[in-house]
Amino acid sequence: MPPKDRKVAVMGYRSVGKSSLCIQFVDGQFVDSYDPTIENTFTKKLKVRGQEYGLELVDTAGQDEYSIFPAQYSMNIHGYVLVYSITSEKSFEVAQVIYDKILDMMGKVTVPVVLVGNKNDLHLERVVSTDQGRRLADNWKAAFLETSAKEHEAVNDIFTRAILEIERADGNLPPGNGCHIS
Repeated sequence: MPPKDRKVAVMGYRSVGKSSLCIQFVDGQFVDSYDPTIENTFTKKLKVRGQEYGLELVDTAGQDEYSIFPAQYSMNIHGYVLVYSITSEKSFEVAQVIYDKILDMMGKVTVPVVLVGNKNDLHLERVVSTDQGRRLADNWKAAFLETSAKEHEAVNDIFTRAILEIERADGNLPPGNGCHIS
């Protein structure tokens, strides 16, 4: 079977680790320095349930609740990874705002989404509970994971889940209530 190409936008508040997750997934390394992203694109091949995928990740600039949703992130995008930091209530709120803007822009009731609570290694600074993240994802009928780009914890799972959510939305997988990895 030829590879299926899928495009996923990685979105969230600034400095929640969007680029770190992308770089850890694609290159297997953690970049500690913070350099605000304008926009980067990463590509990687991966196999999910025996099917090859060419995954194009669009690593976006940090959004806030006032950002105008960039129209290019509603076109030719198959799914979304919405990232917040478990150490930032604000980033959790912004993830919700972005989700609502995606639905408005797409004119849909649901879109393939993986909600990601990043910086799981900073558990002493946690302000957003695992339950809060899980409840929000359940509400969206989205997949949910907590990760650490720094520790390379569950990073690959994010993008595997994104593919599965896209395939489910396309009717290529039986509907489920999503599975949770945390």
